[in-house]
Amino acid sequence: MKNRLMTLVTTVVAILALGTGLAKSANASEPHYIIATDATYAPFDFQDKNNEYVGIDQDILATIAKREGFTYTLKPMSFNAATQAVASSQADGVIAGMSITDARRQVFDFSTPYYRSGIGWATAKNSKIKSLSDLKGKTVALKTGTAGAQYAESIKDQYGFKITYFSDSDTSYRDVINGNSAATFGDLPVLQYAVKNGTKLTVQNPKDPFNAGDYGFAVKKGDSAALLAAFNKGYAAIKKDGTYDKIVNKYLDAKASTFTGSAASNNSVWGILTSNHSAFWSGLKETLYLTVVGIVLASLWGMLLGVMGVAKSKFLRGLSTTIIYLFRGMPMLVLAFFIYIGLPAVSGTKISAFSAGILTLVLNEGAYTGAFVRGGFNSVDDGQMEAARSLGLSHAKAMRKVIIPQGLKLMVPSFINQFIITLKDTSLLSAIGILELTQTGTLIVTRNSQGFRVWAIIAVIYLIVITLLTWLSNWVEKRTRS
Repeated sequence: MKNRLMTLVTTVVAILALGTGLAKSANASEPHYIIATDATYAPFDFQDKNNEYVGIDQDILATIAKREGFTYTLKPMSFNAATQAVASSQADGVIAGMSITDARRQVFDFSTPYYRSGIGWATAKNSKIKSLSDLKGKTVALKTGTAGAQYAESIKDQYGFKITYFSDSDTSYRDVINGNSAATFGDLPVLQYAVKNGTKLTVQNPKDPFNAGDYGFAVKKGDSAALLAAFNKGYAAIKKDGTYDKIVNKYLDAKASTFTGSAASNNSVWGILTSNHSAFWSGLKETLYLTVVGIVLASLWGMLLGVMGVAKSKFLRGLSTTIIYLFRGMPMLVLAFFIYIGLPAVSGTKISAFSAGILTLVLNEGAYTGAFVRGGFNSVDDGQMEAARSLGLSHAKAMRKVIIPQGLKLMVPSFINQFIITLKDTSLLSAIGILELTQTGTLIVTRNSQGFRVWAIIAVIYLIVITLLTWLSNWVEKRTRS
């Protein structure tokens, strides 16, 4: 038992050490930085038709980095996760159309403002809502953590509307288009770019934005002074020589197809699939990799918990029950944020998103595995143990030679089912910046605004993989029973 426990602990520690080592190696040849961003915020941050990260923010950052002689690794994730990654020292800076506010100044140091924007609001085309007063009793869709959300929150009581939140802009737009919400608020240039790109919304205040404010590049307060100084110096230079204006005009004046691809590649399922096949394939490979590594380690951990759950020792049984209770009762997304953002904030040690994702899967899926493993062992007839003991076998040897082999046969369908659940649960890890299949879909939708077609493709891919796993499950179950 102790040897198994030590082996599993060593494996998990090795994963974390690998992730930590990778994070540190990126900084070994200073100046190299980890920069977080929200890649679902066109025209500031998004993926183009070649799956390259582009936008006003990205071009500004890339130009400044080249001129000032530093390199960086880009970490795309949700806006909230990006800001929290910097606050917990998981990333050195964040550039994501981030408005400079007094509240954020308490946590971050900001660069020289690089873009002045304001808040716009939009409704579905042909909507009868034309003024904020018309929103009374209606629901407004907002992207969490944004300046648009903050402004809407500040006026919701005045105008009597309700609020619903989403983690990305496109989903909030779709909620309005589908009639679930009456309007959405966001940064005016972002709304205008979405409409220009084919999103069926009408911006109600195209020339009169609310709460005009500035965007800034941010680092954790008191940290990364050299990075902030380099950004400010580079920004001053590109502003002076006209490079900045060229970057902004490149995105605000260009046709949407310049970055999204031709209409033929976006207006059909086949066109989207063929023009983004490499992105879909890359996302699927990451999903399968996470699933395989996660389920192998979770199975080992779950087996150990299951064995502990039927041990003679009351302490081991209690420990197993406690661990299973804790990690089955904790939402997986909360656990992922706790490991990726919470622990580094306390320990000061960076954990790679992949390592955090694997550890999340191991702890969460392993708890469920431990529960059915324990149940499988307990389901073996009591007479089997009595017969083994009557033949002179010790309790430990009876478990190893008689109970565990019979229990494992009963558990085969449960293991395959857990494999399928783990595959689907990997989609939650996109929140901490892992570019798996679901996050791949989100990035493509942000670029081409073809939510229905893209998510239909993603759904079919998941169904195909799950169907193959189900066939495998049936085949393995028949072999084990024969």
